[in-house]
This record gives sequence, C-alpha cells and structure tokens, in this order.
Amino acid sequence: MDLQLSDKRVLITGGSKGIGFAVAQAFAAEGASVVIVGRDPEKLDAAKARLTGHGATIETHAADLAMPQSREELAETIGPVDILVNNAGAIPGGDLLTLSMERWIEAWQLKVFGYIHLTQLFLKRMKVAGGGTVVNIIGDLGRSPRWDYVCGTTGNASLIAFTEAVGAKSVDWNVRVFGVNPAGTRTDRVVEVARGQAQSTLGDPDRWAEMLANRPFGRLAEPEEIASVVAMLASPRAGYLSGTVIDVDAGLRNRK
Repeated sequence: MDLQLSDKRVLITGGSKGIGFAVAQAFAAEGASVVIVGRDPEKLDAAKARLTGHGATIETHAADLAMPQSREELAETIGPVDILVNNAGAIPGGDLLTLSMERWIEAWQLKVFGYIHLTQLFLKRMKVAGGGTVVNIIGDLGRSPRWDYVCGTTGNASLIAFTEAVGAKSVDWNVRVFGVNPAGTRTDRVVEVARGQAQSTLGDPDRWAEMLANRPFGRLAEPEEIASVVAMLASPRAGYLSGTVIDVDAGLRNRK
C-alpha cells in the first residue's frame, strides 16, 4: 500500500536510536524527507548514514530539547514540516519517595514540556499553512498508573489528555494531532526504566527482568512494529484520525 508520504517532510525528535530511529526508517522507506533531532552529533551522523540507504533526503539537527530556547531555535532553523513526531524523552523508573523533585523537573522538561512546547510551536505554523500532522509517542503506563514508575506514568497521563484536547480542536485548521502508546519495546531505554522499577519494588535493580514478565506473545514489542503504526496513522490514508491516542500493547493492560 502506498502511504502517500513521498512528498512529506517529517521531523522526528529523539530520532537517532530506539523507537525514534525506527520511525525515521519507516518514513524514509516511504520516500519522505526526514529530519532527525538528538543531543549527540556523533549518534546523529551514524543514524543518518544508516538511513541514507533508503534514498530519501535525511537531515540532522543536534539540540537539547529539555531547554525551551533550543526548541524555539529548532522551530526557526528547521522551518515548515508536514509531520512532527514528538518522541524524545527519558523519564526514570522509581517511586515518589526515591525520586527527587529535581529529577522530576529534569525529566518533564524533556518529555512533557518538550512535547507541549514543540506542538505549540509547530501547530502555529501548520495552522497558517493550512494543514499538518503531530504525532506524540507517549507510553502505555499513562493509562495504567504505577507507583514504581510514578514520574513517567503521571507525565504520560498528562500527555494523553493534552493530545486528546489539542487534537479535538486542531482539525478546525486541517491539522491532525494524535498519539501512540507503545507498551514495553525492545530498546536500551526499557531496561533503564525496568531497573528503576525493580529498585522500587524489589529493592534490587538487577532483578529488572522480573518487571517485564507476562508479556503478550511472550516478548517485548519491536521498535519497527511501533514505527509501522506511526507511519501508517500519520499518512493521508488515516486522514480522519485526530484527538485520540492509540494503545499498541497487544492487550497488556488487561492481562493479570
């Protein structure tokens, strides 16, 4: 199926690794022009080298998106895009008594406020342009509150509400805003979170694998599976989708 993305320019934050890189691959494979953003220029260069095999136009931009000024500079430097994929984030595992307030603020600056601010900046431009799409990659625990991931589950819940509220209005300007909630996905990031959860729940971060038990299909999701959903739903083929967040968890939330 042609996803009609070959004439689209796509900006992906956190695009040098994990789900973000897989999303970049999916769009590049469809012929879209892709801009990936991350903190580390070397990792961005390595990611670009891997993506150029698809024959698409690949740009990189190094920025710390935890900083409001960096978000504003990104929007000015990159210019117009057809699709924004908010993906950058690193909220730690742990409970309310083990995570400092400073750590909460640091984590939310990148993911929660980063998503909100970039959506604001690019939505203004898309409104003027008469169209566009914003995809927020959030996380399944936003719907399943967890003591041992309280900073992340609270941040994700707020982003779900934000996405639904903005996406219900943005259609008035021909802009779609929706989200995707991946369950645990096979990336380095999922191990970091699981270690924090294991420390909080079991008192031993090395027992992190126990936090990932009872998974549907007996495994974690693959980054490419999440990326395929993002590309398909961001395409014109799914043009009536906005103001909602899709759970990609294979029913995990209802498993006991």
